[in-house]
Amino acid sequence: MVDIGVLGGSGFYSFLADARRVDVSTPFGPPSEPPVVGEVAGREVAFIPRHGADHRFPAHRVNYRANLWALRELGVRQVLAPCAVGSLKLDLIPGTFVVPDQYVDRTWGRPQTVYDDIAVHTAAADPYCPAGRDTIIATGNVVPAGTMVVINGPRFSTRAESLWHAAQGWSVVGMTGAPEAALARELALCYTSLAVVTDHDAGLQQGEGVTEAEVYKVFAHSIDRVKALLTEVIPQLPAADIDCSCHHALDGTAAESTLSRTNVLSGVTQR
Repeated sequence: MVDIGVLGGSGFYSFLADARRVDVSTPFGPPSEPPVVGEVAGREVAFIPRHGADHRFPAHRVNYRANLWALRELGVRQVLAPCAVGSLKLDLIPGTFVVPDQYVDRTWGRPQTVYDDIAVHTAAADPYCPAGRDTIIATGNVVPAGTMVVINGPRFSTRAESLWHAAQGWSVVGMTGAPEAALARELALCYTSLAVVTDHDAGLQQGEGVTEAEVYKVFAHSIDRVKALLTEVIPQLPAADIDCSCHHALDGTAAESTLSRTNVLSGVTQR
């Protein structure tokens, strides 16, 4: 059984050495890629590149439900989720790592729940895992808070949209943070985002604004730092059986008896 999962963002398509592929079935179809499982500093870790190994899934077509269900199927209770974001503040320069404490969901057309047949209302006031955030923040190499606004993509924001986002006091803008965090909460998973700033968003720029090439270039230059940070953080994460509030997300709901502190386990094969 694996207790830690990592979801790779744009340009982050591999992580674990000597990893084994694990085929997992989910009620929502296949994940972006079959998870691979390996060891980091003595901890068993599962990795899925959320856009696929060849980045064939744009943000609005990522099967977020299948990815998170597959991790939960393997026994994962803590998820680390690096993602590329644009900065809405001048002092958050490219290459900065931000650990968001809030997000605003401006996406549409994406399935927002894993419970289509029963009504399950999970608390989302504080959407990220406090234990996971504290562990990353303790490294001292990150901005310890901020609000991420999640847009649908695949296009970047207009200058007016970007200025509006900045005027709300939000910190960064991305495309994959929602509904990923909410779905993780519905599966009683600890979920921690690591937002990697790749650019200043259009409202802070002159000229043509944000470009895909710019985002990919900066994120690629940050990959080694992301991997090093994850490698530092993973062995320090609490044990899977920690009594975290995230693991009680389903208490008192219609889903409590089926998923709360148990594993879904419908069938897993390893290669």
